[in-house]
Amino acid sequence: MKLPYRAVTASGETFDFEFPLHKDTSDPVRVSQLVTELLHAIDKDIQVCGETSNGDVLQALAMAMAIRGQMIYAPSEDIRALTQVLLDFALEAGAGANQYGPPAGHA
Repeated sequence: MKLPYRAVTASGETFDFEFPLHKDTSDPVRVSQLVTELLHAIDKDIQVCGETSNGDVLQALAMAMAIRGQMIYAPSEDIRALTQVLLDFALEAGAGANQYGPPAGHA
């Protein structure tokens, strides 16, 4: 199963993704909603606090993923394996995303 997802940057670039979902995904719509909320929270924070490096944003997301994983009652090896599989799925989808430029008249 795949989850189509469209992301639009502040500069107007559009990215269309086809995320492969884990076989045990229970609610793809909720997954999409959570991704949207996470991206909006990051954008809002940057608008308020000012420019933040992309590396810092990625590091914070990786740390949040590790923290959230530890909140699951499961053996750490299982959490690590699941986290790695999900990250690999997402990165592969990112490499295959279709990218479109900003709208006409936007520099």
